[in-house]
Amino acid sequence: MVDLDWKAKMVSSDLPNKSPKLSNKLQISIPAIPFRGVSNITPTPASDSSCSAYEHCFRLPELHQIWNRKEFPNWKTESILKPALQALEITFRFISTVLSDARPYANRRELTRRIESLTTSQIELIAIIIEDEAEGSTTRGTAPIVDLSSSNSVLVRDGSYAEVWKVPGETTVVSKTSEGSLLPRLATWQTSEDVAQKILYSIECEMRRCPYTLGLGEPNLTGKPNLEYDAVCRPNEIHALKKSPYEHINNQENHSLYTTHQILESWIHVAKQIIQRVTERIESKEFSRAANDCYLVERIWKLLAEIEDLHLLMDPDDFLRLKNQLQMRSLDETAPFCFRSRELVEITKSCKELKHKVPEILGVEVDPKGGPRIQEAAMRLYSEKREFEKVYLLQALQAIEGALKRFFYAYKQVLVVVMGSLEAKGNGVLVSSESCDSLTQLFLEPTYFPSLDAAKTFLGESWGHRQHSGMERRSRRKQ
Repeated sequence: MVDLDWKAKMVSSDLPNKSPKLSNKLQISIPAIPFRGVSNITPTPASDSSCSAYEHCFRLPELHQIWNRKEFPNWKTESILKPALQALEITFRFISTVLSDARPYANRRELTRRIESLTTSQIELIAIIIEDEAEGSTTRGTAPIVDLSSSNSVLVRDGSYAEVWKVPGETTVVSKTSEGSLLPRLATWQTSEDVAQKILYSIECEMRRCPYTLGLGEPNLTGKPNLEYDAVCRPNEIHALKKSPYEHINNQENHSLYTTHQILESWIHVAKQIIQRVTERIESKEFSRAANDCYLVERIWKLLAEIEDLHLLMDPDDFLRLKNQLQMRSLDETAPFCFRSRELVEITKSCKELKHKVPEILGVEVDPKGGPRIQEAAMRLYSEKREFEKVYLLQALQAIEGALKRFFYAYKQVLVVVMGSLEAKGNGVLVSSESCDSLTQLFLEPTYFPSLDAAKTFLGESWGHRQHSGMERRSRRKQ
């Protein structure tokens, strides 16, 4: 057990020399941690050659061209919603790949359930993005949609097909279905019909609070306008990238690995755009909407972990054979495989850098002498309960930290299970207790928000002292 002297042994320079309400020594009992070498670090990507090989393997340059192309100048959410929809469309392709797998030893049942869950999680995030769009005065009503209730039961877009139906007492509604998406086709294939129907009902449920729906063949019982899905998502362009540069390799897991990483990178790109918006909203004092975005980023980190878990269902022998066929490991490369994704490293850095926004949120400046300004301001904010939007935001920032660290911890476990601990050690992921690699540091390093941590510590101790004092007074009265 250790005694932390808050005057001489502070974790960070912006923590106080003494508590605003307690004495300058705080007795805290925590288990001693023998682990050494953990400190705040800035993650760096793998070598340029490894990153370039990774990007070529999954055709990321072509995907980036599609993501970054602006086709609707007045629609601010395009840069966020487009890659999210494209990740969903790639997932439909993954369903087709899994259900077409002829290997008798493939764990098709569990993999199908996992992909169903992954699809539902993505639809939920897409619905949240659209709900946020509807709340903003500058983004509301800017999405490219088709108003079905005013089309006189006729869809003017050539090549589309529609299902006309009418609710008793209501106007006639045209239910539009995308021509380019794979989901309507999966709904007509006997092998995938139940999976597709479940997804369509998930879309119907998740989009209930949204001003429009996706137009993928969902029931659309409320007759909402439909998003111009084919114009936004460009499913034909996405499916044109379905073949990897290593298509000649005869290994079923090659298709699974390729598709999984395209989904992963699409959501990483979405997270990158949202983190930029978080910064903009904090600077414009839109704290409530910034908090919503932070919780969205937290959910995306959890989604990324869910995507990585799909590797656990790949056949061990086929995957390890594929790893050698693709020459995934370089003898000169010690960085974890995930650090070959430049955008993953970038969003990790961006999430950590959000800690510098705490003084701006609290309306104070960092004391150059290391005084407790930030901690005191946080304690006042938590206890007064007046500017609750700021509390939402600070809590959301710490939620991002937790989700980020859980992702890298889970990734390390996936790597060990899929490739074996010896292989992970060879890549510098497993180390002795006397050293610490960059991946391990990410989930073992100290909190990104030491002042918020200290504020909650002192606030909790303050309530503990108050309760203890109250019990003592009641005890004296009884005597």
